[in-house]
Amino acid sequence: MRRRDDISFGFELVFWRELRWLKRRPLLLAMTTIVPAAIMALLMMVFGAGLATKLPVGVLDLDGSELSRQIVRTVDATPDVRVARHVADLAEGRRLIEAGRVYGLLMLPKNLERDVLGARRPEVVFFYNSQMLTAGNVVLKGVNAAIPTVASGITLSVFTAQGIPAASAQSALQPVPLQISPLFNPTLSYVFFLLAALLPAILQIVVTTTLAYSVGLDVETPYRLRVLGRLGGGLFPALAGKLLPYTVLFLLLLGLADAVLFGWFGMPLQGSRWMLVLAAVLFILTCQFIGALLALLLKNTASAVSLATLLTASAFGFMGIGFPRFGMNAFSQGWGALMPGTWFLTARIDQTVRGAPLDLSLKPVLILAIFALVLGALTVFYLDLMRRRIARQEGAMRAAVAGEGAA
Repeated sequence: MRRRDDISFGFELVFWRELRWLKRRPLLLAMTTIVPAAIMALLMMVFGAGLATKLPVGVLDLDGSELSRQIVRTVDATPDVRVARHVADLAEGRRLIEAGRVYGLLMLPKNLERDVLGARRPEVVFFYNSQMLTAGNVVLKGVNAAIPTVASGITLSVFTAQGIPAASAQSALQPVPLQISPLFNPTLSYVFFLLAALLPAILQIVVTTTLAYSVGLDVETPYRLRVLGRLGGGLFPALAGKLLPYTVLFLLLLGLADAVLFGWFGMPLQGSRWMLVLAAVLFILTCQFIGALLALLLKNTASAVSLATLLTASAFGFMGIGFPRFGMNAFSQGWGALMPGTWFLTARIDQTVRGAPLDLSLKPVLILAIFALVLGALTVFYLDLMRRRIARQEGAMRAAVAGEGAA
């Protein structure tokens, strides 16, 4: 009973010591609260609009006809783009694209209206910057929507002028109508797609590096590790007392970010709230064990933090957000599968925008649970090795002191 009381007291002692460390160490406090909160706030400000609208494009109108002006007005009326500049030649348009002042250039050729009315199918050309994938695709989508609209209107006018009824003319324009039904994110909002994925990715980096730094402070030297074990009534309760404050802080931080996403931005929660909470807890614990294990293995705080940053900073590219994971090569798929953020993000998307059944979200949650158990067991195993090593060293020192005393 006394042993159990000592462990409980040691656990509480280390727990409150970690909270005092947060006050005394500005870097640790910034890593756990200020920096992630500031990054999340900045990302919410950047992507808060949800959609990229009215991106600037240039126009080179070589025809100057009523039809070309109608095309320009239609393009400018689309929600995706706005006509920001009228240029005199292609060279000026290219300079504007290279300078980043416009994302595309629409060129309307000479004799456009004459060729259209003469059924000669003139070619309208649109140049855009394909290096900027998001902006380039947005302006391309806007122009692709505007030009066919104008062309359909002209064709419909020609048919009706020939005495064809409007309904028959409309059917002739689109003999096989296509119904498009976007699922899960019908507004194409970046809040539901990119922002909701960026926040866990940032948190993965913060949690792993913070724990590598915090645990590294206690294991850099055998003396500090012995002090930690004595404070906690043993290394294992000391480790639990050390991890718990950060677990609570990071869960609160993630909960605050989700409160803004679900409350302010209106991200749907169509699945199980408890499944989402369970996945979040397992995700935080797994990231903590990765950081702690790196600190224990390397025994150098700077090296542990550097390696933790290297492992997690590139993880977002392998999560399958910007590029689907099934289209990646074997190395990329394997790297993504080893990162806990990949599986947490899968469960998170399933239980928010997709509203997937619980059985479909069991796989990522079970993988997170396996990660947590395996990494936790490795951390405990390595701690036990260090405890035995320290015990042997202390025994050897006592034997040496006893031998000197006897001599």
